[in-house]
Amino acid sequence: MKLRTLFLLIVLLAMTTFAALNWSVFITPTTLSLGVTDVQAPLGLVMIGIVALLTVLFLAFVVYLQTSILLETRRHAQELHANRTLADKAEASRFSELRAFLDAELKKQVSLDSESRAAVLTRVDLLDRDLRYALEQSVNTLAAYIGELEDRLEKDPKTAEPVQPS
Repeated sequence: MKLRTLFLLIVLLAMTTFAALNWSVFITPTTLSLGVTDVQAPLGLVMIGIVALLTVLFLAFVVYLQTSILLETRRHAQELHANRTLADKAEASRFSELRAFLDAELKKQVSLDSESRAAVLTRVDLLDRDLRYALEQSVNTLAAYIGELEDRLEKDPKTAEPVQPS
């Protein structure tokens, strides 16, 4: 229980105890002036009635405030839920856009990779052909040198005529 509520209950209990202890004085009729006329009524009961009326009005005001606060809270909760739903949809949309962007970029990378692979393979084939041609030229040159050396060895160095094998 809150301290404020406890304090109000204690004050109400004290007022009730005071009225019960002085009940005979509260119900004694007195002449009361209403400004225009005079009325015979118990002053204590009139005052208790006024306090009871003010208490009822205060309680009605408190109930009104609590109800308006609850309705406001419910409205805020609904707005918060709607905004959260909207934010979730926006986030999902951003994720789908990101996925589409990444897919497009991956497709670009795959096409660039295949293009560069084709260019590299073409270049390797060209280098392979050039290397084979150079190797074939080297083999031919080497064979020519070896043939020339064989020719020289078969010729007699003194006569420069070919030597007959024996």
